[in-house]
Amino acid sequence: MSLLHTLSWATLKLLIRVRFPQVKSLTVAELAAWLNQSPPPLLLDARSPMEYQVSHLPNAQLAPANLSNWQPTICPTQPIVTYCSVGYRSAVLANQLRQHGFQQVWNLEGSIFEWANAGYPVYRQQQQVGQVHPYNALWGNLLRAELRSPN
Repeated sequence: MSLLHTLSWATLKLLIRVRFPQVKSLTVAELAAWLNQSPPPLLLDARSPMEYQVSHLPNAQLAPANLSNWQPTICPTQPIVTYCSVGYRSAVLANQLRQHGFQQVWNLEGSIFEWANAGYPVYRQQQQVGQVHPYNALWGNLLRAELRSPN
């Protein structure tokens, strides 16, 4: 891993923590351990439907595009973990969920890029796959090259 790559991740994570200080975060290793417990948290994907279609975390649901019209069927105390490509859009979602009364919300640091880079599985529907939507050419550089979907 290059020094520039490491600094980029460090800078990005710091930016998200400073911009959303009220949003709790957890690491990919912490989430992986939590998913092995019962009950696991609800995973909400803050990416676009096109990104979600390429791959997503196990049993994740695509988050609603507009929370003001959302009629949740989950309890406000349900643990929720949000994620996106690198963690910014999911921090926005986590903050909105908190404002809508959800009390146990975490943002996944590094989100699906860091999850996949660490070797954790991603899925298309129920099938494990080996690629992640790179969001765009710039942010896709934070994703290992072999994991970048051509879509």
